[in-house]
Amino acid sequence: MPFGAGSLIYVDAPLLIEKGSKRLHKLSRKRVGRFKRTIATLSPPEFQDVMGKEMKNRIALSAALSVALASSAFSQEIVLGAGYSDYSRHGAEDGVILSMEYIHRPFYEGRVFSAQLAGAIELVETGDAFLGGGVRGKWDLQQDWFIEASVLPGAYIEGTALNDLGSTFEIRSQLAVGKRFKSGKALSLALSHKSNASTADINPGVNALTLRWHIPLD
Repeated sequence: MPFGAGSLIYVDAPLLIEKGSKRLHKLSRKRVGRFKRTIATLSPPEFQDVMGKEMKNRIALSAALSVALASSAFSQEIVLGAGYSDYSRHGAEDGVILSMEYIHRPFYEGRVFSAQLAGAIELVETGDAFLGGGVRGKWDLQQDWFIEASVLPGAYIEGTALNDLGSTFEIRSQLAVGKRFKSGKALSLALSHKSNASTADINPGVNALTLRWHIPLD
């Protein structure tokens, strides 16, 4: 049916809105209202031109939101590690260490640096265990290389008496360098140290070197 000049046309053209974004939803409703009032007085050629521009805007916004959501989804990670733990105390038992870390999506994200909350659990073959949570920072380098550092206060339980680190409260500090692949996964090498920061009578500490595999979460 041809459109006559001045005829009233109702068009349902809402923008693609991410669920939960109340502010964007409100702006979209206002824009749709203005859009309806504008096209009501357009001739057919003008109507088609406006509709074409509106469709382009919708496609552009949809693409931008998709990229943002994908970036947000892949900013969470599970990191699995395996390596060797070296205790400083004389007579302590060294051993193989296995670790699993969870890295949350960034609460701060800049052009190069981002900061996230993180948690970790570590088990040593001697029966020692550590569970901690804290903050992790990451610096993005060229060609998908990165450097990360984390500080995780937590609880430590020794498996043998000579592996006692002085107290249950221990702080794990860690520095790592890694490479991210096109799949989103990454490989890193980390050096960590646990100690009680001299809050106990003794503070022998323990170091660990681990190879880690980063798995993005959808």
